[in-house]
Amino acid sequence: MSFLLGLTGSIGMGKSTTAQMFADEGCQVWDADAAVHRLYAKGGAAVAPIGAAFPDAIKNGEVSRDLLRAVIGKDASALGTIESIVHPLVAGDRGEFRKTATADILVFDIPLLFETGGNQKMDATVCVSAPSDLQEIRVLERGTMTKAQFELIKSKQMPDAEKRARADYLIITDTLENARQQVRDIVAEIRAGTGNA
Repeated sequence: MSFLLGLTGSIGMGKSTTAQMFADEGCQVWDADAAVHRLYAKGGAAVAPIGAAFPDAIKNGEVSRDLLRAVIGKDASALGTIESIVHPLVAGDRGEFRKTATADILVFDIPLLFETGGNQKMDATVCVSAPSDLQEIRVLERGTMTKAQFELIKSKQMPDAEKRARADYLIITDTLENARQQVRDIVAEIRAGTGNA
């Protein structure tokens, strides 16, 4: 029986890097964002239902995130429809991963883990965090969004302090070495407690 570990953290906190560190320690990682990319890609399970509801969101046989954002921009109620299509498909993808994964620790990288109640399906949760000034520097260094866009996304996410308070484990990603040591400590603690089950 695998130990189910939910991994979350706000934008720019180093969640993807931390997820890779868990993989390096022999854990298997399921990534919610990657699942959505698979579902939106050509031949993906979300293409037909989203295309039926929002034909303008399909480009070259796949769901375009940019066109989807434009649809939501014009009609705020579209988001609920999109979520009603995508969330069950993502849950199905996660279920398939659980059925086929064989590692003793399965890590579920889910940005909205607490917001969607996904934490209730986990044995424990980890919040990845960093000082707010470092968070902002990381996001703006990507060159993919403005400070205003970053502030908007941050305002829609559960506050970092609340995620930290709700999580069973906290990883501070101020340096790679520090983050990696914290990952190793968590993995060792889980493996000691579950007897490598």
